[in-house]
Amino acid sequence: MLNIVILAAGLGKRMQSDLPKVLHPLAGKPMLAHVLENARKLSPDRIVVVVGHGAQQVRESFAGQPDLSFVLQNPQQGTGHAVQQAVPLLLQGGGDDATLVLYGDVPLVQAPTLEGLLRARQGGMAVLTEKLADPTGYGRIVRDEQGQVRRIVEHKDSTPDELAINEVNTGMLAAPTDRLKAWLAGLDNNNAQGEYYLTDVVGMAVRDGVAVHAAHAGASWETLGVNSRVQQAQLERIWQGEQARRLLEQGVTLADPARFDLRGSLQCGRDVFIDVGCVFEGEVALADGVRVGPHCVVGDAAVGEGSRIEAFSHVRQAVIGARAQVGPYARLRPGADVGDEAHVGNFVEIKKSRLGRGAKANHLAYIGDAQVGQRVNIGAGTITCNYDGANKFQTIIEDDAFIGSDTQLVAPVTVGRGATLGAGTTLTRDAPAGQLTLSRTAQKTIPGWTRPTKKN
Repeated sequence: MLNIVILAAGLGKRMQSDLPKVLHPLAGKPMLAHVLENARKLSPDRIVVVVGHGAQQVRESFAGQPDLSFVLQNPQQGTGHAVQQAVPLLLQGGGDDATLVLYGDVPLVQAPTLEGLLRARQGGMAVLTEKLADPTGYGRIVRDEQGQVRRIVEHKDSTPDELAINEVNTGMLAAPTDRLKAWLAGLDNNNAQGEYYLTDVVGMAVRDGVAVHAAHAGASWETLGVNSRVQQAQLERIWQGEQARRLLEQGVTLADPARFDLRGSLQCGRDVFIDVGCVFEGEVALADGVRVGPHCVVGDAAVGEGSRIEAFSHVRQAVIGARAQVGPYARLRPGADVGDEAHVGNFVEIKKSRLGRGAKANHLAYIGDAQVGQRVNIGAGTITCNYDGANKFQTIIEDDAFIGSDTQLVAPVTVGRGATLGAGTTLTRDAPAGQLTLSRTAQKTIPGWTRPTKKN
């Protein structure tokens, strides 16, 4: 039976923020969400999150997740004291029960590393360690002559010889649940900081004849914590670089991996090209041969084979068919559905509307709450007037219709198949199929008229 305890009670004073530290974002989601994502890959029987500062905010941010249990640490008296608060919730079912301790502000530890930490226990305890060129501030791993882990000593409590050790404690450990409970009950705060250190259980394990093993992360960045805005920004770039590397290895072309941001998940087909400065949020799928131009934002969208999204376009909660063209400077809002081979040009906004195959709105248009058929042409300056101040209404434009420039379609209204609307039309009634409909006042010239002049 596997318990996972995540320590998330810290204030994060150096963040200079009212937001609890573990809720600060990394790649578009709270740091704690990253830890939970990888913890869940281990299929634990229980996850306990220890909260403190901003406890209510943290609980609310993860409300509706039934596999989470929360306990309050108040006051905060060290890492050992934090895990003590979780003890009443730890499950035991006999056999090799284990408890894994993680940290909400060490967001990028990956599931394979955690699996390795659990394997390293070999029925005893395992700690995750790292070797650093500059170990200042970290607890040191003290080994005996045979290289066995004997204890962990915090930086402030270290002797000069211990300060010379470059193998450090990351804080993450895995231990037998029953033994861990007993060791936690025996902690004291007789140290430089007057706190109950979780690391003291290592020495207790050695005293009790329980073997302590060391495991190592798959990459050094997995064990990096966040205590300041500077560290947050550094870790953001590290993680974005790692995500870019993974996409490159899958065959995606990134014009510049250093100018790429993924804040969710991105599934790419073959021969996808992504230009500089693009941001992907939520769940995005790009089919084979898709090209995304510079400085686009794409969120929760699916893009069909061979389609192009040109520069500075925004696509959110939308679907783009195959071989379509969107942008530059286009905006697809939630519910936009652009059909195969359709064109959405510069300064065109589409919301909750379907464009049929081969339809075109190439510039300066707003299409909202509309069903647009195949091969429809929508001229510049056209808008669907879908809102009366209280209710939304639908516009229907059937196949092969031609909508002249500067047309207003006052919904609810239908434009019949093959109909033409003359430029400048304000359509308030249905336009019959196959005919020209327009609404204009007669053009006239006023003889003798002169422009006004400024009065002295």
